[in-house]
Amino acid sequence: MQTKFSIKEEKEEYSICIHYLYKSTKNVNGKVLLLHEVFLYKHQPLFHALPITLFLSHFRSSSFFQPWPMTTCSANLAPLLGVNGTGAADYICSKFSDASYAVDNTYLLFSAYLVFSMQLGFAMLCAGSVRAKNTMNIMLTNVLDAATGGLFYYLFGFAFAFGSPSNGFIGRHNFALESIPSSSFDYSNFLYQWAFAIAAAGITSGSIAERTQFVAYLIYSSFLTGFVYPVVSHWFWATDGWASAFRTDDFLFGSGVIDFAGSGVVHIVGGVAGLWGAFIEGPRIGRFDHSGRSVALRGHSATLVVLGTFMLWFGWYGFNPGSFNKISSFYTSGNYYGQWSAVGRTAVTTTLAGCTAALTTLFCKRMLTGHWNVTDVCNGLLGGFAAITSGCSVVEPWAAIICGFVAALVLIGCNKLAEKVKYDDPLEAAQLHGGCGAWGVIFTGLFASEKLVKQVYPGRPAKYGLFMGGGGKLFAAQIIQILVIVGWVSATMGTLFYFLHKFGLLRISVEDEMAGMDLTRHGGLAYVYHDEDESQKNGIQMRKIESFPTPPSV
Repeated sequence: MQTKFSIKEEKEEYSICIHYLYKSTKNVNGKVLLLHEVFLYKHQPLFHALPITLFLSHFRSSSFFQPWPMTTCSANLAPLLGVNGTGAADYICSKFSDASYAVDNTYLLFSAYLVFSMQLGFAMLCAGSVRAKNTMNIMLTNVLDAATGGLFYYLFGFAFAFGSPSNGFIGRHNFALESIPSSSFDYSNFLYQWAFAIAAAGITSGSIAERTQFVAYLIYSSFLTGFVYPVVSHWFWATDGWASAFRTDDFLFGSGVIDFAGSGVVHIVGGVAGLWGAFIEGPRIGRFDHSGRSVALRGHSATLVVLGTFMLWFGWYGFNPGSFNKISSFYTSGNYYGQWSAVGRTAVTTTLAGCTAALTTLFCKRMLTGHWNVTDVCNGLLGGFAAITSGCSVVEPWAAIICGFVAALVLIGCNKLAEKVKYDDPLEAAQLHGGCGAWGVIFTGLFASEKLVKQVYPGRPAKYGLFMGGGGKLFAAQIIQILVIVGWVSATMGTLFYFLHKFGLLRISVEDEMAGMDLTRHGGLAYVYHDEDESQKNGIQMRKIESFPTPPSV
């Protein structure tokens, strides 16, 4: 359908186009004649042979704004410029191609900044979820997850993940960003992927909080961001990964795995790593009484939990929509619908899944406990986000509501199971990211839309959700993803935590745990407050101390 413009809009946009062509021809040797042709076109009866609306519709089409080969762009534009228009067409197309790269890289950088802001969310969430006597410790581990991850992902991680050409298991090129930038990757790609890697490490730190030696944090964070996580991301996101949907041929089950933003690659990896760390360490002192009943060790600040949750929510708009890596692509030439629409839809599905999970958790926990608990609602919200991350770009908004609803039930069920087996995770990180992430991978295999899969993965066989009539091949590939991630992370991180435990490098002493790591390991408390379990004031969670003794030297 031809685009309609008002007379005023036609004149304004036409004058802009003419002005741009005028400037262009002045920079093209031997094409000054084109200037006269353009203005003759404007003033002579020939003007009526080619309506301005047609010119503008071509001017706006994908051949001018996407980084296509110059020959393709020039071939479309040159006939509109008349005789001797090839030189001007080449020049104009090169400028639009440059602009498209600039727009896409700026979009990816902005998304990377949003994902990195999630580190602040993790820090606030972790701080609020632990007791006050361990606040400085957990905050420091979050800072060092980012710092340590930055160096190790730069030296090894990015190469292991995306160093192409390589085999299906691990990348082999671009160590320390050698040969970057290139036609495949720019610095913005590294920054974005690094933000993902440290997110996985942040998940793990929550599971082993309040009882882990500081050196263990440094060791596991380096190993996870430099090797374990990059190998998984290579499998499912690199163009030559063995199960990737971005391959050019030989797809797993003729489908490949769709894990768009990382329910499996990020959340299951972080969740399973945290699961093994917390399991090998054992529960915190006082988490279960002598009869095995669960005892709540409440975090010291619901305010920080809510603040961290909102920061994570904000950052998720870079995590999921940003995973397109670009925004300027057209799906239909000259149409209003393009990748920018898919980016917006992805933000909508992300929002709906989180909101639904939050409300489901609110009412379910009310029925189970009789309370409206803000911490539970925050965890439910994040569980919905973790679940939708896999299929956020290939499912319809209505399906995201189903995803969020089930994610809340999965989280509640995982927490009940954790209590029964006496598993202690201060942030419910393994249950939230591991359990809800696994549901998200399965959900994609059930509800991925044929139309949206073809748009987001255009070079891939059209395999889509089982419940959407696409057969079971995508669903089977998704199940394989869960199994191989659990197996890989268990074999690597489980072994690492086991040896740290054997060498006495994992858990702190009973005395240090009772006193709190801020006092014994970090030189003093973050607050001048007592925790609930130290207070004898009839259930009051905190009371202010008027004087504070000098901490003993360690």
